[in-house]
Amino acid sequence: MKRLFFLALAFAYCAAAFSAEEGDDAVELSLTEAIRLAQLQSVDAAVALNELRTAYWEYRTHQADQLPEVNFTGTLPAYSNSYGKYQQADGAYTYVQNNWLGLSGKISADQNIALTGGKVSLSTSLDFTRQMGAGAYSEYMSIPLGLTFTQPIFGVNRQKWLRRIEPLRYREAKAAYIESVENVTLAAISYFFNLLNAKENLSIAYQNLENADKLYEIAIAKRKIGHISESELMQLKLSALQAKGSVTEAQSNLNAQMFRLRAFLSLGEGDSIVPVMPEKTPPFRMDYNRVLEKAIENNAFAKRIMRMQLEADFQVATAKGNQRSIDLYASVGYTGQDRIPGEAYSRLRGNQIVEVGVSIPLLDWGKRKGKVKVAESNRDVLLSKNKQEQMNFNQNVFLLVENFNNQAGQLEIAEQADLIAERRYLTSIETFLTGRINILDLNDARTSKDDARLKHIQELYRYWNYYYNIRSVTLYDFLSDSSLDADFERLSR
Repeated sequence: MKRLFFLALAFAYCAAAFSAEEGDDAVELSLTEAIRLAQLQSVDAAVALNELRTAYWEYRTHQADQLPEVNFTGTLPAYSNSYGKYQQADGAYTYVQNNWLGLSGKISADQNIALTGGKVSLSTSLDFTRQMGAGAYSEYMSIPLGLTFTQPIFGVNRQKWLRRIEPLRYREAKAAYIESVENVTLAAISYFFNLLNAKENLSIAYQNLENADKLYEIAIAKRKIGHISESELMQLKLSALQAKGSVTEAQSNLNAQMFRLRAFLSLGEGDSIVPVMPEKTPPFRMDYNRVLEKAIENNAFAKRIMRMQLEADFQVATAKGNQRSIDLYASVGYTGQDRIPGEAYSRLRGNQIVEVGVSIPLLDWGKRKGKVKVAESNRDVLLSKNKQEQMNFNQNVFLLVENFNNQAGQLEIAEQADLIAERRYLTSIETFLTGRINILDLNDARTSKDDARLKHIQELYRYWNYYYNIRSVTLYDFLSDSSLDADFERLSR
């Protein structure tokens, strides 16, 4: 009868074991949903989006520089009533009065020439001057049509270089945005598993407390019939007290981790979250060469290296172009002048200006040559650093692939160990109740069960962490076999 009594108590414990108390208003949250909320609502995602918008409008500004620009300039009005020094024919100076009112306006269409680095402008203008005072009169000067061309000769073609650099910079920014979103994903995974781990710790603490209380009640009955010693009874009572302290500590940690996840996901403080254990994915292995190919193809790192090399070449070309400077300025058109507005557009005369400006240093003690050498040295240093960074990047990809492939096996082992440790613990309880093992063996089974459960969660976290790290490096989802992308035009506006 005593044996049946103890087994009945053990059965009642097993029926209630491993159940955690959860509030009715708690909301279950999967890992996928946590990632989605983080990408939509987190502060880090908003920062990444603002950085993308900055890059987008910088690129739009560059594109606008390649298109014709229509400008209006004018003076509306200019008035002067002053005296100025004037030199007469005999060399003597006198002061004359300037008393006039002027208006001017000019409309021009300007176009940068990417092929040559020059600029061409088509313009029309009208100037009005009113001489004030005695004998006042008005006069108009028109330039109905004027064509102006400026061209640096032997200098660096800035437009050509920018047309190569700026599109690459924008592609780099788009890749960097997706990487930032993936970094948000990694942060969400960390917060999610911290909460999941805290939840399991609390569940374990409740289970251990319930177990300790029941075993202590059973131990009191066993002590009365002399099946256990007083020392073993006190040890079980001490375990029950320690279990109560563990529940309080686990509850406090759960509240802290839930607050961190809520804050990261921009959820309300009243929201209660219950993390759901992620499902196990079908086992698959990643190939290093394919992962590296996707990383080089999509990652901002490769684009950044190309951009930095182009910028270094641009600096060298600029330094070489500054060794000498020859600028061509040419303006052709027609002009007219009269005291009647309409007549200022008749009897037009030619208006041509051609200037060639030259700046060639005859003796600068090697200053300009030194700037060229500095730019070339900086380029060589950059190339060496980029080569080293490329090697480190490849190594990082290799380690991520190796860790992910190994982690699949570790996760499988941890999952099996969790199930075995749980079965061993339930068996140990029954065995302890029948008196075939002592309290030390029971405590060892309980500790192994708790450690195996937490180890399972930790290995699951590492599995997903490695996988999303590979996603953030390659910008490629290997589960769906598709590239990560976004509607950049919509996001940037």
